[in-house]
Amino acid sequence: MQSSETAKKVLLFEADRIASFQTWPYSSKSACSIQKLAEAGFSWIGDGDENEEDTVICFVCGKVLDGWEETDDPWEEHKKHAPQCLFVKYGRPEGELTVEEMLNILEVLLKEKLQNKYESLRKTLKAHIEKKRKELIKQLTKN
Repeated sequence: MQSSETAKKVLLFEADRIASFQTWPYSSKSACSIQKLAEAGFSWIGDGDENEEDTVICFVCGKVLDGWEETDDPWEEHKKHAPQCLFVKYGRPEGELTVEEMLNILEVLLKEKLQNKYESLRKTLKAHIEKKRKELIKQLTKN
């Protein structure tokens, strides 16, 4: 699954989410088309493998969904599995959002990125401090 790389990218625009799909099991005429998935905030993170060809992720809440049926409605599935998602709460494609709503989405995305970076740095620093503490204890017990 290419999820780690795709998930790190912020596919804010529907066109970018559409472009993320390398394969999809359903036609553009189905209820569960690439266009409708992208409109509902999803980008593709599958790997082309038959078992993971229908794996998608929301660009706002990060919800990963798979097991799609041809008749599934992407907006309804998104709402059912991630009702807390700001994009779902707005319930409209990006082209119908106000500037303020888009800025609110950007704020959520930036906060999440900053929180993840903070946690990563905190974890690294904690490990470094623990390593130094053990080295000091080892030196002190030698003397």
